[in-house]
Amino acid sequence: MPNDGAGDSLWQACVDQLAQELSEQQFNTWIKPLTAQVTDDLSRMTVFVANRFKLDWIRAQYASKIAAMAEKIYGQSVHVELALAPREAPVRSAPMAVMAETDVPRDVAGLGEDTASATFKNRLNSGLTFDTLVEGTANRMARAAAMHVSGMPGHLYNPLFIYGGVGLGKTHLMHAVGNRLLADRPDSKVLYIHAEQFVSDVVKAYQRKTFDEFKERYHSLDLLLIDDVQFFANKDRTQEEFFNAFEALLAKKSHIVMTSDTYPKGLADIHERLVSRFDSGLTVAIEPPELEMRVAILINKARAESAEMPEEVAFFVAKNVRSNVRELEGALRKILAYSRFNQKEISIALAREALRDLLSIQNRQISVENIQKTVADYYKIKVADMYSKKRPASIARPRQIAMYLAKELTQKSLPEIGELFGGRDHTTVLHAVRKISGERQQLTELNQQLHVLEQTLKG
Repeated sequence: MPNDGAGDSLWQACVDQLAQELSEQQFNTWIKPLTAQVTDDLSRMTVFVANRFKLDWIRAQYASKIAAMAEKIYGQSVHVELALAPREAPVRSAPMAVMAETDVPRDVAGLGEDTASATFKNRLNSGLTFDTLVEGTANRMARAAAMHVSGMPGHLYNPLFIYGGVGLGKTHLMHAVGNRLLADRPDSKVLYIHAEQFVSDVVKAYQRKTFDEFKERYHSLDLLLIDDVQFFANKDRTQEEFFNAFEALLAKKSHIVMTSDTYPKGLADIHERLVSRFDSGLTVAIEPPELEMRVAILINKARAESAEMPEEVAFFVAKNVRSNVRELEGALRKILAYSRFNQKEISIALAREALRDLLSIQNRQISVENIQKTVADYYKIKVADMYSKKRPASIARPRQIAMYLAKELTQKSLPEIGELFGGRDHTTVLHAVRKISGERQQLTELNQQLHVLEQTLKG
């Protein structure tokens, strides 16, 4: 078991940093299940891994990174060694990251792991509920639809397709639907799965000729929650099997909830008949959270970690970390780790120091000039039209969209934005921001266009 005190803080600080640097799938698969033991003098760290396969992978991919992080945090060299976790204290395994559809190792957890179990594994995180989800204008419609599904599965909004950028709470909503349904109907057969795991299960069913078990598992569900369906791109066999499962579940009035990084018709390399099924129920977007929502998220999540974040610190962080909930959580983890490791109270000065790398990247990330060029290219007008006095709709509309994005994605004030748009008054910018913001809530096509632009600008 990990030791108490400074060793715990050192290991947790390494984990927090890896959560920032790795994709969610990589972090959850390889890093989150690990435990560590650190010597009292912090000179040696033993990291425990579940099995030999994972130990070899961690050694090749992450051991040197962990050692470098520990040295940077502690200020002196820390020797990192790997060991298999004792059987009496096993490390919980996580779904393996996806490989090529035809190249999944036989010894990796997948279909057989669950179908062979006496009890059905729903893979739900019990901590992700509607109660722990902060509500705001950015997620209100998606949350309302998800709550409706959890109360009346198999009726309206089937399938429910939730889309948005990374880290906005799509996965949280899906787990909330499953947890609410099981709370009301404990006998329901619910499964949460990442699209990558479905791909892996299809491959194993082909390799082992176990399609009867595969169909029994997926076609018998009352609720299927499947994350990141864009990962089905270019995987014909997987798409065929998902189409079959989709049809079987809808025929028996079971419910399907899916997430993606883009709206159905924006999915690339997915069969048209699948796209039309995705689009046949209700499609809702989750947007980046507004300032007040970001503040509430920080305060609530800090409280969940048994820490109090002063409101002025939450506002400082929220103003500087604007893109998604995951980045907010990462920023919070850094601040809490920095506070605990240095035994200092949480303050704006401490937050600025803990987030100095992130803030410097954030400040140079998106410029108004880049927004103007990206929007002009998208709507096929000249960049010069952004500054001109021309007012036809074909130019005025993209100009208003660019002003809206400049306000949303940069730190510039309204007068500064107006100046960069040909010396326009700040009231003109305010009108554009309010107009586009209001229409975004009502016009699906505009919302989809803005989503594409935001993803392009954020890289």
